[in-house]
Amino acid sequence: MNFIESLQFALYALSAHRGRTILSASGIAIGIAAVLLLTSIGEGIQRFVLSEFTQFGTNILNITPGKIRAHGGSVGSIGSARILTIEDALALKTSRYIQYINATVFGNAEVRAEGLSRRVTVYGQGPDFDKAFNMNVAIGQYLPADDPRNPRAFAVLGAKVHQELFGAMNPLGAILQVGSSRFRVIGVMTAKGQVLGFDLDDTVFIPTARALEVFNREGVMEIQAVYPPEFPVNLVTEDLQRILIERHGREDFTITPQKQMLNTLSTVLKVLTFAVAALGGISLLVGAVGMVTLMHITVTERITEIGLLNALGATRARIRTLFLLESTILSTIGGLAGLAIGTSIAFLLKIFVSALPVNIPWQFVSIALGISTLIGLIAGVFPAIQAARLNPIDALRSE
Repeated sequence: MNFIESLQFALYALSAHRGRTILSASGIAIGIAAVLLLTSIGEGIQRFVLSEFTQFGTNILNITPGKIRAHGGSVGSIGSARILTIEDALALKTSRYIQYINATVFGNAEVRAEGLSRRVTVYGQGPDFDKAFNMNVAIGQYLPADDPRNPRAFAVLGAKVHQELFGAMNPLGAILQVGSSRFRVIGVMTAKGQVLGFDLDDTVFIPTARALEVFNREGVMEIQAVYPPEFPVNLVTEDLQRILIERHGREDFTITPQKQMLNTLSTVLKVLTFAVAALGGISLLVGAVGMVTLMHITVTERITEIGLLNALGATRARIRTLFLLESTILSTIGGLAGLAIGTSIAFLLKIFVSALPVNIPWQFVSIALGISTLIGLIAGVFPAIQAARLNPIDALRSE
C-alpha cells in the first residue's frame, strides 16, 4: 500500500462516517472562524486608531506645561508650573530644526450669526496650523500671519458650523460673535469628519491670542512643533529643551514625540489583538479536544478493520500512517471550512456594518491553518499508536 492508496483509504474511511466527520470538522471550523473573526476586528480597530492619529502627520512634538518624571510623578501642573505662552512658541520657532510651530487653546463657546446660535468647540490656533496638520480650506483663506501677540479678529468656520449658521450663503465677510467677542469670517474649512470622537467640522478657528481673551486664560494649553522627517527626533527634542530651559530657568514642561505615543499605542493595540486571538483559540482548543475524543472512538469502533489490515500484512507503521492521515485530513477540512466561514462573515461585516473596522490579518489566518493541521497530527498520534498496537487475532475476534 503506497501513499496514494493510503490517502484514498483515509478519504473513504472519512466518507463512510459522514456524521462523525462533519461533527469533528465542525469543531475545528468554528475555532478557526472564531480566531479569524476576532483577530480581524482587533486588527481593524488597530489600523483605524493608528490611521486616525497619523492623518495629521507623525513628525510632531507636543509640548505641555508641567514636568512629568519617568516614574510617573508630577513636579508641576498647569495650575502650579510656569505656563506656556505665545512668546515661548515664538522662541521655539527660532530652532533650525523646526518647520512649523503652533500654540493651541480650545474650549466650548456659544457662537452667533445671522440670528442663529450654536454651541461649538472653538480652537485658538496659529497661522501655520493648516499646513502643520494637513488641513485644507474650502472657501476663502485660513488665518493670516499677523502679529501673534495682537492678531486681527478673524475666524474660520468648520464645514458643519458654516452649514448650520449660514446654510447655502457665502459667509465670507460676515460677523460671527464668539462669546462676547466679534470676529469677521474669512474662510471655511474642508469637511474633515470625526477624528477619535471629535467632530472637526463643528468647530470655529480663531487666532490663539484672541482665544486666550475669549476663555480668560494666561497661557496656552499645548504647543505643537512640526519638524522635517530627515532630522532625528532626539536632536529636535534636545534643541527645544535647550530653548525652553533658557527661557524658564528649569525644565518645567514635557515634550512628547508623536512617534513615541504611536509606538506605545501600537504596542497596546497589538496586545489587545493577541488577547482576542487567544480567546478565539479557546474555541480551537475545544474543537481539538473533541477531535481527540472522536479519534479514540474511531479506533474502538474499527478494531475488526484494524485486525483485518494486520492480517493482510499491513505493518504497524502503515496503520499509524492511515490514522494520522485521517486526522490530518479531517483537521485540514475543518480549517479550510473555518477559513471560508470566517472570511465570509468578515467581508459581510465590512459591507453591512461600516462603523466596525474589519481587516483580515492573513498572518493570523496562516498560523491558524497551521495550528489546525498540527491539531490533526497531535489528535491522531495516540489513537494511531493505540490502533497499531492491537493484536490482529484479538482484533479479528472482537467482532
